Amino acid sequence: MNTEPLSLASPLAQRILRLYHLYRLTIGIMLVLLVSTDLDTELLQMANPDLFRAGCWIYLVFNILVIVLLERPRHKAQMFSLAVSDVVLLSGLFYAGGGPASSIGNLLIASVAISNILLRGRIGLLIAAMSAIGIIYLTFYLSLTNSKTSNDYVQAGSLGALCFAAALLMQALTARLQVSEGLAEQRAADVDNLEELNGLILQRMRTGIVVLDANRRVLLVNQSALTLLGHEHLLGQMIDDYCPPLVERLRHWRMNPVRTPDSFQTSPAGPVLQASFATLNRSDQRQTLVFLEDLSQIAHQAQQLKLAALGRLTAGIAHEIRNPLGAVSHAVQLLNESEELSNADRRLGQIIHDQSRRINGVIENVLQLSRRRESETQLLDLANWLTDFIAEWHDRAAPHQSLHSDIGSGLLTTRMDAGQLQQIVSNLVDNGLRHSGQVHAQSQVWLRLYHHPVSDLPTLEVLDDGNGVAEQHLGKVFEPFFTTQSKGTGLGLYLSRELCESNQAHLDYSVRQGGGSCLRITFAHPFKLS
Repeated sequence: MNTEPLSLASPLAQRILRLYHLYRLTIGIMLVLLVSTDLDTELLQMANPDLFRAGCWIYLVFNILVIVLLERPRHKAQMFSLAVSDVVLLSGLFYAGGGPASSIGNLLIASVAISNILLRGRIGLLIAAMSAIGIIYLTFYLSLTNSKTSNDYVQAGSLGALCFAAALLMQALTARLQVSEGLAEQRAADVDNLEELNGLILQRMRTGIVVLDANRRVLLVNQSALTLLGHEHLLGQMIDDYCPPLVERLRHWRMNPVRTPDSFQTSPAGPVLQASFATLNRSDQRQTLVFLEDLSQIAHQAQQLKLAALGRLTAGIAHEIRNPLGAVSHAVQLLNESEELSNADRRLGQIIHDQSRRINGVIENVLQLSRRRESETQLLDLANWLTDFIAEWHDRAAPHQSLHSDIGSGLLTTRMDAGQLQQIVSNLVDNGLRHSGQVHAQSQVWLRLYHHPVSDLPTLEVLDDGNGVAEQHLGKVFEPFFTTQSKGTGLGLYLSRELCESNQAHLDYSVRQGGGSCLRITFAHPFKLS
């Protein structure tokens, strides 16, 4: 049996103590009412009426003072003193009332039982022993002065035995109650930990999770779903106002649960999403569980596999294509040197030469997919690196091209492969100059290096003043072989993003305010582990 007492500061002990206070106050009030009326005539025939009346008033006043002054005892000594005082006062009333015939002994048993809930082990049994001794000794003392109480020894002995029985019984029940309470608290803690773990897993899942009630109000949503749907706050909102395509798929699914819903996009530049649904029946509430998968990632992985296979294939047959391609290009150059060739034929020869160079460029770009080496990262001071890049660029720039820079203050460092960063930025600058030159006679690009105000990560923006990308093409900017130029290969931005990701950086596109494009590189923290 567990003999550890209940902590007096625990909620259970405080509830029991309040009941103990209420019990003693109620007994005191009833005794005072009893001695204040004529109902105590027969009771006081064998007792000292004045002492009994005074004792009842003392008991009531004592309990009122205890409730006011000692509402919440924190120490075991305080509780022990309270129990001893209660036993002494009730023993006095037992004596003044005439012994066992007064039934005050029953109140002593109740007091012993309650005190043994809070005072366990030997201290609790000491309270029971004091009550039993008081009952037996006072009965014996009364028998010396009153012959009528000489026959109450058996009743007094029974009351004393009941004091010990009540103490042992309450200690056993309290021990079992304490074990049950501890087990319940442990299970509650396990449930809380499991709920916290489930919440953490739910928030870390790549799959978007949304729970809707019967009115399509969002009851639960994880961070992946918020990111995929393009909103910061959805909890408690009607999904109809934020994602009508999802509501349309939900309606179709309810009409035909077997049919796979069509994919959708929440915005032209947003990811392609695939939704699946499941019904949750909780009591009388009908809820719907929505799973959101980003098909763009699956398509991106498929593209990587396809392009890797294409790169290996191109590497195997590159020399088979390049040899005749080189022969064609060389023959065209020799043909154009002929003096007998007309201007129209020279133009046709130039077209053949240009297209041969274009085919060779496509082969070179595709070969980079299979030749791409592992990144050799190093700590770079981006401000110094960008200054050197701009100086080198000005040495080879055309007269109608200009490059502007805005380098922010502070320490702008990252870990990156310097050669790959050179390739990325050169590609982005050339891309911006080409788009700017289509609109303006003087093509220009702005480079802006700064700390991002939210993430505090180094960020490089490449901005141009061209026409930008049409809204219907925003989602295809980084797709391989997608280009809006008649002479482009469509691999430049794709390779730039791949090189960024291999260096733990991120490249994204946005429409520049006021017109033009903004290609933004968000670099990794310089001390971030790979």
